[in-house]
Amino acid sequence: MNTLRISFRNLSRQKKRSFLLGGAIAFGILIITLVNSFTAGFVENVQENFSHFFAGHVFLTGYEKSPSGRLITVIREDDVLIEAIESLENLPLQYLSRRSSLEGTLIFEGESIRQEVVGVNWQEEGFLSERLILREGSMEQVLVDPRALVLNEKMAARLNVEIGDTLLVQLQTVTGQQNVGEFILAATSVDTGFFSAVSAYAHRSHVNRLLNISEDEYISLGLFLKDMLLMEREAQALSGALEEKLSLVPRFSGPRGFQEQRNQLLEEQWEGTRYQLFTIGDFLKPLNQIASTLNTVGLVVVLILFVIIMVGVTNTFRMIIYERTREIGTMRSLGLQRGGVRGLFLLEALLLSLGGALAGLIAAFLVALILSLINFGTDNQFFIILKNGHLFFKILPAQIAGNIAVIGVLTLLAALIPASRAAKLDPAHALRKTY
Repeated sequence: MNTLRISFRNLSRQKKRSFLLGGAIAFGILIITLVNSFTAGFVENVQENFSHFFAGHVFLTGYEKSPSGRLITVIREDDVLIEAIESLENLPLQYLSRRSSLEGTLIFEGESIRQEVVGVNWQEEGFLSERLILREGSMEQVLVDPRALVLNEKMAARLNVEIGDTLLVQLQTVTGQQNVGEFILAATSVDTGFFSAVSAYAHRSHVNRLLNISEDEYISLGLFLKDMLLMEREAQALSGALEEKLSLVPRFSGPRGFQEQRNQLLEEQWEGTRYQLFTIGDFLKPLNQIASTLNTVGLVVVLILFVIIMVGVTNTFRMIIYERTREIGTMRSLGLQRGGVRGLFLLEALLLSLGGALAGLIAAFLVALILSLINFGTDNQFFIILKNGHLFFKILPAQIAGNIAVIGVLTLLAALIPASRAAKLDPAHALRKTY
């Protein structure tokens, strides 16, 4: 306790010097904490927004193979799937979504665009109508007309189409035949940039007719969980429950893995229906690489800053030891051993780094709080990285502890050489020191 009090006293004797060094350490901790928390929040936000967009965290889809070798994507009967889902104990399920989708060409008065249209059951997916931000039209119009289409405003502008206009759609059915149908534009949604090409919705029953499948069939079954962090655990549990009852294809990794798996299904010979289980995380694994790259860049920048700070710590402690040579001689003459002298200076360095780290964390929390209060809105092209229109910083205690440990070790290493030299001072020589 005496050593601790002396260390605090010595740091307070040179307030300006301690403040500058501690402030530099605080700035480094501020930067790395903001980078780490932003990238963690970025990954979680994108996954959560994609989950809402695709209406699920865990997905199941079925495949059949036609006599000609064509891959047919459809779920005709889902009794076994629903039974397996219901068999999972304590499944944090919020809702199920059954969707179909077509990729075709929308045509209006000579203009055309390539567009994916998602077929939804509006009665079952009331959450979707709540989340959709409409620019023109209304959900009442969408619900009334079975051919109603909700189209992104950017795509509607490219077609020069207005509410109430009839659009033609050219597409292929699930079995590969060419088909033509109609949609009535009932509403336009706010442009979301990244999702412009896939943010179109229609009644599933009408999409099914165009795809030439029955009204109660669909393409993808989505499970939206109450907690996204549990999706991998629940996906594994569901996979285990299904493996004994039907044929599951292996999990894929990343968007390219999905296409490679489809190609493999085309090459293999099989009969019946095979099912594929995947999570939103399987599609978004490249996000983890982006987050890792951002964290690495942030760490490199901060390490360079810390190296500069450590040079300052070393030079500062050399000056401190020079100024306190007679004090060191007095302590040694009173019985303080070399290890005690070394420990005293290292403790001062450690307290300096911890104080700076604490100040940096407080500053990071305040900056993150202020930035998270800014409402950027949900009708902009950056909504995918936002949480309800706000920046989201996810604090990871393990990363914070690791960063503090790194700065503590670096500070101790920077102060070790000056502290060791102080410990080796001869007491008699130190007492005779004059300035």
